Amino acid sequence: MDILNSIDSNMINEYVIPWSISLVSALLVFIIGRWIAKLIVKGMSRVLEKAGVEATLSNFLGNIIYAALLIAVIIAALNQLGVDTTSVLAVFATAGLAIGLALKDSLGNFAAGVMLILFKPFKMGDFVEAGGSAGVVESITVFNTVMRTGDNREVIIPNGQIYAGTIINVSARETRRVDLVFGIGYDDNIKEAKKIIEQVLAADERILKDPAPLIAVGELADSSVNLNVRPWVKSGDYWGVYFDLLENIKEAFDAKGISIPYPQMDVHHPKAA
Repeated sequence: MDILNSIDSNMINEYVIPWSISLVSALLVFIIGRWIAKLIVKGMSRVLEKAGVEATLSNFLGNIIYAALLIAVIIAALNQLGVDTTSVLAVFATAGLAIGLALKDSLGNFAAGVMLILFKPFKMGDFVEAGGSAGVVESITVFNTVMRTGDNREVIIPNGQIYAGTIINVSARETRRVDLVFGIGYDDNIKEAKKIIEQVLAADERILKDPAPLIAVGELADSSVNLNVRPWVKSGDYWGVYFDLLENIKEAFDAKGISIPYPQMDVHHPKAA
């Protein structure tokens, strides 16, 4: 009986008590560590919110950071139990590598989405040319951007494709220059043609006075003298002014007898011997 009591006492002293202490320590590490991880994520979310970062990106980053911190807490808790965490770390590393390779394109789109949201080369409502498409930006997520084209089609473009190429933000500036070319005949009076164009531009209230419109001879072409017409307008008036000027200047030229030549070919037949 004394031997059994002695064995029980030794087991309690050598195994039960140390293991219980380790278990309690592991639980404390896990509980406190998880609490600290949540505090860190909350603090980070507040900082990102004050910095004006999109809520979608803030939540996504918060989830990733919390998961990473929780893994670290679990490993620390396992250490308290005396578990060899080397193999655990190897498992996590292998799993992370496999997931990274499988989601390579998605992670690339995510990284590009983060850059787009942080640096904001465009915002919702802007008209942009990016990723091989042109349209109004309707939404920007961490993985893709949704645009609406001029003929009301919805285009979903991966962010990696957008960030890797050239981004043209048509809406980034308040004003735009309308570039037009009008050809007149070589027999027409250049000064008179320029005066007619000036009158048409002055009659359109959408055309800005500053910067002043440019009207200049741009090229002596094969069949015409080409006049470059470059007025400035507000970005929202661009296409309206563009189409109206084409029509109004053509009609003004017709009324004043200014010709707009088209390519012609003179064919000469040699006289028969």
